[in-house]
Amino acid sequence: MNYETLLCEVKDQIATITLNRPEVLNALNARVFSELEQVFMTLTADSSVRVILLTGAGDKAFAAGADINEVARLDVATGEAKARRGQEVLRIIETCGKPIVACINGFALGGGCELAMACSIRLASETARLGQPEVKLGLIPGYGGTQRLPRLVGQSMALKLLLTGEMIGAAEALRIGLVDEIIPADRLMERAGEIAKTIVNMAPLAVAGCMEAVRWGGELGLVAATDVEAEIFGRLCGTVDKAEGTKAFLEKRPAVWTGR
Repeated sequence: MNYETLLCEVKDQIATITLNRPEVLNALNARVFSELEQVFMTLTADSSVRVILLTGAGDKAFAAGADINEVARLDVATGEAKARRGQEVLRIIETCGKPIVACINGFALGGGCELAMACSIRLASETARLGQPEVKLGLIPGYGGTQRLPRLVGQSMALKLLLTGEMIGAAEALRIGLVDEIIPADRLMERAGEIAKTIVNMAPLAVAGCMEAVRWGGELGLVAATDVEAEIFGRLCGTVDKAEGTKAFLEKRPAVWTGR
C-alpha cells in the first residue's frame, strides 16, 4: 500500500501505520485524513489483519495537531465541513472492529490527541506530551475531542484541559486515564507489539465482540447496553471458536482459532 503521507506495513497479522510527515511534526491536513480513511477501510476489509498499531514518524511527535495554514483559511461553512470530515474519519477508525493501539511517541496535540483518543488503547513514551490547545486559537476541538475526552478522564478534568489549553506530560496523562501505559521511548513499539501479539492469540470473534459491546456501552444507557452484551454473548455461543475454546480448555491444550 503506497501513500503520500502514511507508511503501512503488515506482518504476522499486525498492521503498523505511521504518520509520515516528520518535517511538520506529522500535522494532520486534508490529505492525511483522506489517506487515513483509505488505509483503515482497506485494513478493516482484510481478514488477515487482526491488530493495528498507529504511530508517528520521527521521535518528536505522534501528531502535533491540525495544519494551521489550513485552519487559518476557514470560514463558517468550511470550518463546519472540516470538523465533520475529521469526525467522520475518526469514527471510521473508532468503529473499524479491530483493536488499534496508539503509540504516542512525542507530541499528541489538538487533532493528534483526538486521533489517539479514537484508538482502543493508548501507550505513551516517557517524552509524550498531550493536550487540546484549541482555545489558544479561538476554537474548540472539532474532531470529537470535547466528547471523547470527558468519557476518558471525567467532565471536570476534561474541562480543565479544554479551557486552559494545558499541555500535560505522560505521567499526568496516565494518572488521569488519558493513556494506559508509559513506556521508555526505545521500547514503545516493542511493547505495542507484545500487546498486539497477545490479542492476535485470542479468539478473533470474541475480540471483535468485546470491542462491539464496549463501544455500544459508551453510547447507550446501562439497560440497553447490557441487552447488547447478552445478544453478543449468545451470538458467540453459536460459533465454531466457542466450541473449540471450551474443548481446548477442558483438554488442557492451546485453542486453534478459525474465526468462525
